[in-house]
Amino acid sequence: MTKAPVAGASKRRLAAEIGSTQATRFARSAAAALIGRLGRDARWQTILAVSPDHFANSPIWPATSKTSGQGTGDLGQRMQRLLKANAPGPLVIIGTDIPAIRATHIAAAFRLLGSRDAVFGPAIDGGYWLVGLRRRPRLLRPFAQVRWSGPHALQDTLANLAGHSIGFVATLGDVDSAEAYRLSAPHFGRRLLPGAVRRSAG
Repeated sequence: MTKAPVAGASKRRLAAEIGSTQATRFARSAAAALIGRLGRDARWQTILAVSPDHFANSPIWPATSKTSGQGTGDLGQRMQRLLKANAPGPLVIIGTDIPAIRATHIAAAFRLLGSRDAVFGPAIDGGYWLVGLRRRPRLLRPFAQVRWSGPHALQDTLANLAGHSIGFVATLGDVDSAEAYRLSAPHFGRRLLPGAVRRSAG
């Protein structure tokens, strides 16, 4: 999942500290680096879920990327829509502003979904940078009444999954401050990215 990396539309908290131009450049660079690491991996199909929807067909994304709009609603409603809309099987959702994500994290999440109902990548701030569901025998609905953008997001989501088996991958941090931006510099490169990844058939 990603917001279109245009000035004023993405990384607003970061822009307040380092300026809109630098924050937009970061959004583009981080997305480019992530697609370079994940987008060509044959173990899964990568889908770029874009907000606002009309940017889904923008030429800023690689021509080879499968894209879709996220639709309306809060973050939970949009993630639930992605989980419902894609073909059956395990699906993992990530954002594009976590430069430390590697293919090994995604592979670990899919391995866990072989035996767990859900998997999370906890974030340093109390949220999560990755959520995945096995989506069988039925699609769970873990996002009701979650307090987003705060320290309770993971706790609230786990409460909605009481009684289900849960797995965890590495704890990582996103980039929403000038200090996090400075520390992220070694991670990102120059091309453009996707956000949801689904295990390929076979």
